[in-house]
Amino acid sequence: MQLSRWWELGDPCAWTGQGRGTRRMSPATTGTFLLTVYTIFSKVHSDRNVYPSAGVLFVHVLEREYFKGEFPPYPKPGEISNDPITFNTNLMGYPDRPGWLRYIQRTPYSDGVLYGSPTAENVGKPTVIEITAYNRRTFETARHNLIINIMSAEDFPLPYQAEFFIKNMNVEEMLASEVLGDFLGAVKNVWQPERLNAINITSALDRGGRVPLPINDMKEGVYVMVGADVPFSSCLREVENPQNQLRCSQEMEPVITCDKKFRTQFYIDWCKISLVDKTKQVSTYQEVIRGEGILPDGGEYKPPSDSLKSRDYYTDFLITLAVPSAVALVLFLILAYIMCCRREGVIQLVHHSAIQKSTKELRDMSKNREIAWPLSTLPVFHPVTGEIIPPLHTDSYESTNMPLMQTQQNLPHQTQIPQQQTTGKWYP
Repeated sequence: MQLSRWWELGDPCAWTGQGRGTRRMSPATTGTFLLTVYTIFSKVHSDRNVYPSAGVLFVHVLEREYFKGEFPPYPKPGEISNDPITFNTNLMGYPDRPGWLRYIQRTPYSDGVLYGSPTAENVGKPTVIEITAYNRRTFETARHNLIINIMSAEDFPLPYQAEFFIKNMNVEEMLASEVLGDFLGAVKNVWQPERLNAINITSALDRGGRVPLPINDMKEGVYVMVGADVPFSSCLREVENPQNQLRCSQEMEPVITCDKKFRTQFYIDWCKISLVDKTKQVSTYQEVIRGEGILPDGGEYKPPSDSLKSRDYYTDFLITLAVPSAVALVLFLILAYIMCCRREGVIQLVHHSAIQKSTKELRDMSKNREIAWPLSTLPVFHPVTGEIIPPLHTDSYESTNMPLMQTQQNLPHQTQIPQQQTTGKWYP
């Protein structure tokens, strides 16, 4: 694959390609692709130089076919190899790329693409990008350098810029030269400018968009910014109509007369189109008026002299540490005196101990009282077996378990119950 790029060498209709000679292009195609840079990595074992223009879309394709021949075992002529290859790109001496340069590779079996829009600040400064290819099957690597020489553009920036949001495209699909050319051709038909450039391409994911569901071949969407040298056409101005603005606020599609010129291949979200007229932009810079809240100019800063004496912070340290420690010690001693030496509960504890001792003595005295046992606790004779049933109470009977009903002795109307002898005889 040969390296091809656009140059401005006097005649804007000249397209120079290595190994292809020079051929003429139609004026329509020339106006579409003027200053649009599209490069492909050539099969030359050396550093490559590219010359993009500031403010114009730059696209560089990293082809897997080129790197397949650099990983051993080297394929023979006619042999097909389909090893997975990924790329790592970074600015030489740094871990990442410049801020204006992006990289995308959808799968290890697809080509990688470097794209972005150089800024005017990088004009004249060569940017060296290190490209490292990884063979994911053999773990071999190959490295090449891409030298980007950013040139200035006389007609940059173009005063009229429009940004379109294309729903049915991914960024790598839009970066293809034929797809981008078809889109710029459709824009030129509805705008009719003399010069039309692709300024930048941004994925919707970089603008906060969500990853689409993997159903119905849904796309993530892409923003494409183009610039022209003539005012916006009436078709593009239709988006600013109050009726279309109302429809957009209600999440309805606006009515655009030129939409059918895009729908054959590109599905445009007209509610997200952005029209920027740089000729009407007023500078927001205002001279600062000194007043309340703004400090006066103090003049030139004068650092302190080296002859200043060093300050001794030992006394400050002792004061800072000793004073709080002394206060804490005094408070601790006061609290200890109150808790240990001025306890009001000592007399109450002595009184409680005396009451508890007296209660214990009363309980011991109650156990030694002579009580009359109730009749139900006396031994009785079993009418069937003739055995003597022992009394219900035991020798360790406590006064606290005394039955509620007790016998009353020496009453005149009490009947004497005969007592049973141990010999088995009865006595009245």
